[in-house]
Amino acid sequence: MSVILGWPAVDQVLLICALLGGVAFLVWLVLQFVGGGLDGDLDAGGGLDAGEVSGQADASFTLLSFQGISAFLTIFGLVGLSVHREMGAPAGAALGGGVAAGLLMSWVLDRLFAFFRGLQSSGNLNMDNAIGQEGTVYLRIPSAGVGKLQVSFQNRLKVLNAVTDSPVDLETGTRVRVTRVVNGDTLSVEPLASDGS
Repeated sequence: MSVILGWPAVDQVLLICALLGGVAFLVWLVLQFVGGGLDGDLDAGGGLDAGEVSGQADASFTLLSFQGISAFLTIFGLVGLSVHREMGAPAGAALGGGVAAGLLMSWVLDRLFAFFRGLQSSGNLNMDNAIGQEGTVYLRIPSAGVGKLQVSFQNRLKVLNAVTDSPVDLETGTRVRVTRVVNGDTLSVEPLASDGS
């Protein structure tokens, strides 16, 4: 503390902001690695949770998150201190430059995390995406019963329950097309024209 006692008040405030933001971010980072991170966003007087902020289950970074505020404080302090001490700018210009740099950094990080969230896959299968896909009978599908279908959709090869409206049984290896979702993981199929019906 004695090192900064001779500094102007604005420099002390900027240094404290940079240290608080940097230390807070490092603590958050360590907690993420050990599994005890701060998952929720800071409320802005509303009751927004992570899912509501991003529209998805994972909102790792928003402007009003713990990470966003710590990034703002760090960059605000460092840029403001640099502008004031190294460039000799007046205190108002240093504070303005720090605020602008902090907001810019928060916005850039928000866009970066939004980009990464866009690359993320939920891992859930939407059975409606199987409609129209071609597959192969895995286990015989009786005309009045349930068999198994092997079909690829959403970049996955799945074996699912299947039924058919065909008056004849569909034997193993028959090429079929999915016509509708019956329920849950059961699909209705029809034989392809080349396989006969």
